[in-house]
Amino acid sequence: MSKILITGGAGFIGSNLTEYFLGKGHQVVVLDNFATGHRHNIAQHEGNPNFELIEGDIRNTADCEKAVQGVDYVLHQAALGSVPRSIKDPQTSNEVNVSGFLNMLVAARDANVKRFIYAASSSTYGDSESLPKVEDKIGKPLSPYAITKYVNELYAEIFSKTYGMETIGLRYFNVFGRRQDPNGAYAAVIPLFVKKFMNHESPVINGTGDYSRDFTYVDNVIQMNERAMLTENPEAINTVYNTAVGDRTTLNQLVGYLKEFLTEYDPEIAHVEVIHGPNRQGDIPHSLASVDKAKNLLGYAPSHVIKEGLREATKWYWDNLK
Repeated sequence: MSKILITGGAGFIGSNLTEYFLGKGHQVVVLDNFATGHRHNIAQHEGNPNFELIEGDIRNTADCEKAVQGVDYVLHQAALGSVPRSIKDPQTSNEVNVSGFLNMLVAARDANVKRFIYAASSSTYGDSESLPKVEDKIGKPLSPYAITKYVNELYAEIFSKTYGMETIGLRYFNVFGRRQDPNGAYAAVIPLFVKKFMNHESPVINGTGDYSRDFTYVDNVIQMNERAMLTENPEAINTVYNTAVGDRTTLNQLVGYLKEFLTEYDPEIAHVEVIHGPNRQGDIPHSLASVDKAKNLLGYAPSHVIKEGLREATKWYWDNLK
C-alpha cells in the first residue's frame, strides 16, 4: 500500500479520489484550505487511521513541505477552476494555479516523491478548432484560467527533464458526478441545472444550446488517476493525457437527459422550461477528446458514457439535495 497526498482533497474530484484510495487500503493525506472544498465531503473519514487532514494552502511553502513528508504519490487537484472566475480575478487564479502548483512541484521534488500526477485541463486546447482534440495539437489559450493550466504542463515538463521527476498531467474534460457543488457563483453546468430543475426553476443555457462538450463522469477520472499512478510503462510517464470519454453531447441534449432522469423522481420537472441567454465569454463552441493515447499507454477503458454517468449523478443529487 502507498501513501498518497491529494491536494484539494475536500473538493469535488479530490474527495472522490480520497474515498476511492482509502477504500483500496492506501494511506491518504488531504491538503485543503476549504476555499472551494467542503468539510462534509471528507467527514466520513474522520477516525480512519489511514486518513490525515492538513488544513493548509498550496500558496504557503511550509504547508506544501509538511504535506509531502513520507508521501509516495501526489495527486494534485487543488486549483481555482472556472473560466469566468479567472476573467474576473486573474491574479488570484494565477497565484493558486501557477505559484501554488510550482510550490507543490518543488516540495515533491525535495521530498523525493515517486510520481506527481496533476489535474490539467481541456481548456489548454484554446482556439484550436480541430476535433477530436489530440494531446500534441493545441491552440492559443482563451482565458486566464487556460493560461494557468498550460503553464502547469510546461512546469511539469521542465521538472521532468531538469530534475528527473516523474510527472503525468490529466487534461480533464467537463467532469461531473457525486459531490459536485451546485451552489455558488461558479457552479458547473450539470449540478446547477439539476438544482434548478429540482426547484422547478428554469435553467439558463448560454447561447442556442448547440455547443457540445465531452462530459466525463467522475469514475472515469478516478480510473485515470489510478492508472497514471500505478503504470510501470516508461513511455506512459512524463506526458499528458486527455481524460474524457471520447464522445460529445450538446447542451440541449444534456437538458433532455437530465429531464428524463429527474422526471422519474418528480414528473413535474418535465414541464420546466429552459431559458436561453447570451454566449459566455471565453467559451469554445465544441470539445471532443481523443482518448486513444490513454487507452494505448495506460490501458484506460471508460466505465461510464454520458447517460450512465448522468443517471448515477441525478440519483445522488436527488438523495442528497432533497
